Amino acid sequence: MSDGHQHTGHERVPSRQRRRFPEISSRAYEHPADRSALVALRKLSGFDTVFKALSGLLPERSLRLLFLSDSVRVSDRQFAHLHDMLLDACYILDLEKVPPMYVTQDPQPTAMCIGLDEPIIVVSTGLVELLDEEEMRAVVGHEVGHALSGHSVYRTILLFLTSLALRVAWIPLGNLAVMAIVTALREWFRKSELSADRAGLLVGQDIQASMRGLMKIAGGNHLHEMNVDAFLEQAEEYESGGDLRDSVLKILNVLPRTHPFTTVRAAELKKWAESRDYQRIMDGHYPRRGADKDTSVSDSFRESAASYASDVKTSKDPLMKLVSDLAGGAGDLGGRVRRGFDGFRSPSAGKDDTPGPDEE
Repeated sequence: MSDGHQHTGHERVPSRQRRRFPEISSRAYEHPADRSALVALRKLSGFDTVFKALSGLLPERSLRLLFLSDSVRVSDRQFAHLHDMLLDACYILDLEKVPPMYVTQDPQPTAMCIGLDEPIIVVSTGLVELLDEEEMRAVVGHEVGHALSGHSVYRTILLFLTSLALRVAWIPLGNLAVMAIVTALREWFRKSELSADRAGLLVGQDIQASMRGLMKIAGGNHLHEMNVDAFLEQAEEYESGGDLRDSVLKILNVLPRTHPFTTVRAAELKKWAESRDYQRIMDGHYPRRGADKDTSVSDSFRESAASYASDVKTSKDPLMKLVSDLAGGAGDLGGRVRRGFDGFRSPSAGKDDTPGPDEE
């Protein structure tokens, strides 16, 4: 199918007509918290030099050799349908250099984009077997979005530091220092996953396919047993249900993860797909890469702060609602915290308690 463009080299036209975004900057789809961190790092003097110096310490070369020797490299002769999707994704997001892509034997449905000098994309056989063509297209777009944003550098460092933390666990205080960095990187990476989900939608341009893919990752290949609306209702229940105890448990559950929970990702992506920002990109109004060097760090931090403030204000999570009310000047802190943590007490512990004036 022709879309009126002249194509050269690696460029391929998608199997159905999709919009292309020439010179699109990754800032167009990046989550504000992800974007502010990246802009700040890119503005640091000597940033590139420091990370290139780290390349001698990080196991990037061994990773490349490992995938080359023990995985299948995607090409026009191997996994040709994935190769076409990769070329399409790079064409739509205008990524000039197509990253190498490998399929590795792993029943878990996973994908990643790693590498310091050059990004490489790895997808598991479990993921390839689980998703249909349009769902897989969104995943490939997701990983190309990571490559365009430069996320592969930080992902590689996170993998290295996670491995290092296990090796130095026996050293007093050594593991604490490494884990502090790992925890911060994980928080950033969870936000970067929301950014990459948006890139996947820009490539696939099919919100239903993106939703189906996330549902399958959560519940397996039983699509006839699942429902998008019911799946999104889980995200609503997860956010708003419970008391302060549940809010704390949510934080503890998410800390060791590099990815947000799947229902949360689906809800976030649907909200962005319905936003004016997404529509403007689809209409051809988006920031170009040529303006990246002029991006203001302070503006990016303000956008990030505004995003977090908005998340707190609109959140239905009990802890976030308490924070929002306190920021707004609401009183009765002691009573509200006691009521919020009631779930910690056993039913028998509260039977003989005489309620105070705050608890009636």
